[in-house]
Amino acid sequence: MSLDDTDRRILILLQQDGRMAIKPLAEQIGLSSPATSERLRRLEERGVIRSFGMDVEPRALGYPMQALVRIRPMPGKLQAVQKLIENTPEFGECDKVTGEDCFIGRLYLRSIEHLDHILDRITDIAETSTAIVKSQPVKRRLPPF
Repeated sequence: MSLDDTDRRILILLQQDGRMAIKPLAEQIGLSSPATSERLRRLEERGVIRSFGMDVEPRALGYPMQALVRIRPMPGKLQAVQKLIENTPEFGECDKVTGEDCFIGRLYLRSIEHLDHILDRITDIAETSTAIVKSQPVKRRLPPF
């Protein structure tokens, strides 16, 4: 799926400010507002833009810690583990992966005790390996285009 320079500029600007109104966006890319709206519509139709969202600071919501958890379900427990992950709101995201582990998830946590509480629920049906996040030098960003 190829993008032209205008599409790329739209994506970069919206990545910086997803709430940017059409008029200032149009001014920055050098198109009219209707032409910019049409470009956005086409990017959505093509599946390039999936949604417009917000970026929330977990610490401001009382979650000062994050942990990455590798999860290896016990034999026959894959679906049960996936359901448990899906139903645990502290998992901010989780990927199903290849290799020895089946899942890698990001937990938002209030404390080490909170982490222990969540892991205690998983350890009956899976093995886990956890790393506490110290910092995030690269935040989620667009892939190169």
